[in-house]
Amino acid sequence: MENNSSLFRKIRPLTFSERLLVLLFLVTLPLSNPWVRGDGVGYYAYARALLIQHNLDFTADYQRANTSFREGRLDESGQPRTDFRTPTGHLENHFTIGPAILWAPFLVAAHAGVLVARAFGSTIPADGFSAPYRFAMAFGTTFYGFFALFLAFRLAKKFVSERCAILATLGVWGGSSLAVYMYFNPSWSHAHSAFVVAVFFAYWLRTRDDRSIPQWILLGLIAGLMLNVYYANSMLLVVLAVEALLALRDAIQQRRTSCIPALLARYVIFSVTLLVGFLPTLVSKKIVYGSLFESGYVPISLWNWKSPALGRVLFSANHGLFSWTPLLLVSAIGIFLFWRKFPRVGGPVLCVVLAFYYFIASYPDWAGISSFGNRFFVSLTVFFVIGLAILVQRFADNFSSLKSATLATAALLLCFVFWNLGLMFQWGTHLIPARGPVSFAEVAHNQFVVVPPQLAGLLHDYFFRRKDLMRQIEQRDVQQLKEHPVP
Repeated sequence: MENNSSLFRKIRPLTFSERLLVLLFLVTLPLSNPWVRGDGVGYYAYARALLIQHNLDFTADYQRANTSFREGRLDESGQPRTDFRTPTGHLENHFTIGPAILWAPFLVAAHAGVLVARAFGSTIPADGFSAPYRFAMAFGTTFYGFFALFLAFRLAKKFVSERCAILATLGVWGGSSLAVYMYFNPSWSHAHSAFVVAVFFAYWLRTRDDRSIPQWILLGLIAGLMLNVYYANSMLLVVLAVEALLALRDAIQQRRTSCIPALLARYVIFSVTLLVGFLPTLVSKKIVYGSLFESGYVPISLWNWKSPALGRVLFSANHGLFSWTPLLLVSAIGIFLFWRKFPRVGGPVLCVVLAFYYFIASYPDWAGISSFGNRFFVSLTVFFVIGLAILVQRFADNFSSLKSATLATAALLLCFVFWNLGLMFQWGTHLIPARGPVSFAEVAHNQFVVVPPQLAGLLHDYFFRRKDLMRQIEQRDVQQLKEHPVP
């Protein structure tokens, strides 16, 4: 690996596959939905309140939220209920501040543009709620989701052919939950999480052979940002634990024990830097809750550590990872093959994936309540791309003709992608419940009978009558909540 503190290699001309990815990103940009709803209200509130009000008063955000988010938090007069106040007097907001940090460049630019426009007579409100801010937020999320895929492609290309890497990247783009949180629900944190995990892994991989002190510091700052975005990403630190154990084993076997103190010192430097990078979360939680270490989530002591939902989190009709997004089962098999073929890299990756799996399976709300598939695993997008690429390469090696291998692989992946797109349509339009288990018999019937005739009309509305369509979807969501309230 290059001993270089820069995050990425020198700028070079894009390959055909990379140009294709950029083209698809540009073509799909109109799918970005400038909609702040559900969990996204909490994430976006950090960005808007700090940018516009310079504080963490979320009252306006909750009052302007979508109906299903607002109803449980506001009283009859439209004021926040007292039981949603924390000991510091702030409104409860257990969502993370990391997405706000990543949105900051886009929202600051939008705010500057609005202020300039207002100076010339525009009446666009400079309140963080108007269209320029929401479009900036949506574009930022889509950009980060795309960059996660782009980086995953480049990493996969280190282990397989470019053709297999691009097929795997396109497959995960269309066949996983990422697209929902990259386009349809951009105010949620999952596309950001996929991005920071990909950046962390890319930098770890690039510097792992001989990491200098400045590189340890940068890795710690990246890790801090990764945790600011999503707490479950702490499981990515397992990659460093495995790295440390392997380094200690090698030092002992090679009788180089004198280097162990220096090695441990570097991990201490990393830990201190990570803590510094995590300060935005600690400070924000201190302000909101009065404690540095109060997350607002269910305390981890009450998690199901001894009885995790290991099977259900993968195969349940209630947002199981593989039952909802079956392509990721193929990717998971590929991750095991990655471990066997490239053990020094694949071993730590497998440990990270298994640790993340156990962590989510132990979480009381492992199904994600309102979730497309199991949204928590979107964080692992980079590993799903690499795993799928490894399996695609293994599959392609069985063909004597490169053209035949490509066509066969593309056909198989398209089956997964089309199934996933149809299921996204059903979930997004509430043909199936957004919360709780679904009937896969109903899902299959809808895929072939209901979705095709409705698709053209809904796409037209999505592009040309989106505000009305989102209002209709919200009304269906509220109705389903009344009929089947979440316990």
